[in-house]
Amino acid sequence: MLNIVLFGPPGAGKGTQAEKLQERYGLLHLSTGQAIRDEMSRGSELGRLAAAQMEGGKLASDELVLGIIEKYVEEHHSARGVIFDGFPRTLPQAEAFDGILKRIGTGVTGMVALEVPDDVVIERILTRGKTSGRADDQSIDTIRNRIAVYDAQTAVVAEYYKQQGKYRAVNGVGTIDEIFERLCTVVDSWEE
Repeated sequence: MLNIVLFGPPGAGKGTQAEKLQERYGLLHLSTGQAIRDEMSRGSELGRLAAAQMEGGKLASDELVLGIIEKYVEEHHSARGVIFDGFPRTLPQAEAFDGILKRIGTGVTGMVALEVPDDVVIERILTRGKTSGRADDQSIDTIRNRIAVYDAQTAVVAEYYKQQGKYRAVNGVGTIDEIFERLCTVVDSWEE
């Protein structure tokens, strides 16, 4: 399987690029946030647990997120591969994720991080906030906090994949197509 961890700060364009990568390479796209929302809308046990944990804006626990990821991977183990959008976010998640994938006979092919300066991220999110309706896309302080949390948590995860020789960074500034071609260069190198 071609399993790609697509990383970048909020507003880096992961969702947009994941859709394009999905189409070009025939991969599935798993956004952890969307998977949690799907479980909640289905009213599954995991969804009910997520709703309870996330009341008041709290984050879902590692245990819950890993349960959702494990369920997804088991259900889609015959796919060509998966783009994991913004997951894993912490070192314990990355270590547990390796175990989940190993159990089905695969692993992470690589992590590719979209590098985007904070000022560009803030501008992109504020622009998105005009149409998204999300309160967390409309407050500069909230956006800065999200960036700080991303920076604090993901530095360790990036290092984890660097130590495995699986980390690549891509300039995330430019047109959607320019960034996509940079990503394709990385993915093509993993397919060789």
